[in-house]
Amino acid sequence: MAQTKHEIQALLAGISGRPRHRFGQHFMIDGNLVRLVADAGQIQSGDLTIEIGPGTGTLTEELLARGADVLAVEIDTNLADLLEHRFATAQFRLIRGDALAGKHALNPDLRSAVAVAKSRGRTVRLVANLPYNIAAPVVIESMIGGVDLLAFTVQKEVADRLRAAPGTEDYGPLSIVAQLLSRVEVLRTLPPDAFWPKPKVHSALVRLVRDDRLAERATALSAFVHRLFSARRKMLKKSLALAGADAQSALTSTGIAGDIRPEELSPEQCMNLYLASIS
Repeated sequence: MAQTKHEIQALLAGISGRPRHRFGQHFMIDGNLVRLVADAGQIQSGDLTIEIGPGTGTLTEELLARGADVLAVEIDTNLADLLEHRFATAQFRLIRGDALAGKHALNPDLRSAVAVAKSRGRTVRLVANLPYNIAAPVVIESMIGGVDLLAFTVQKEVADRLRAAPGTEDYGPLSIVAQLLSRVEVLRTLPPDAFWPKPKVHSALVRLVRDDRLAERATALSAFVHRLFSARRKMLKKSLALAGADAQSALTSTGIAGDIRPEELSPEQCMNLYLASIS
């Protein structure tokens, strides 16, 4: 049973806690949403399910009830204490700390857990109400790290960027890397009153299913695309030069015109340009 707003407030009061804006905390208070997120995660026995920002554990309860082995990551010390007290079970493990080690790397304990699970042939899922302030890098670094499926709530603007098409305002490095690593599904838009405290923006339920066309090149291509888009309004030939590539050689090799802008490139064209730039 999902926690109500009053139940979450009571749990926080018991640990002298409160929602922490700097941690991007917005707790799910809609029971239907909790179940929908779990449904989107397609939980299977034997899989490793990662939950980042579990808060007071309302989604955690649902995941455990469905037979998931949950690895939770919580940066809030008071909430970490609460979670360890509430879920003293072999199916629940907790990493205390930030899910990220810098802007472009997962927490090393989390990265190691994913690698070990994958080496043992386990499917790895991320199912979470992601903290707003780290959502975009967590999504990309989780995909690069080998997570097979992600089902999460996030600000609608991030969901729009994940599925954006070339030439649109929302299109950028996040769109390109996500679409080269996965199939992006935005399942539904969520109103602010599905959460407490109410965010100032609408949210979305998103699912990414791994469809990896990058393999070991993902980290390097992500860096290349970020450099390319740092000059997104310039002509492509100039942007490639600023990204450190041999512009004319890359353009000739791929047959892409040098007078378009980076934001007009499809994800596949970005990948081809990267491959041409390192060949």
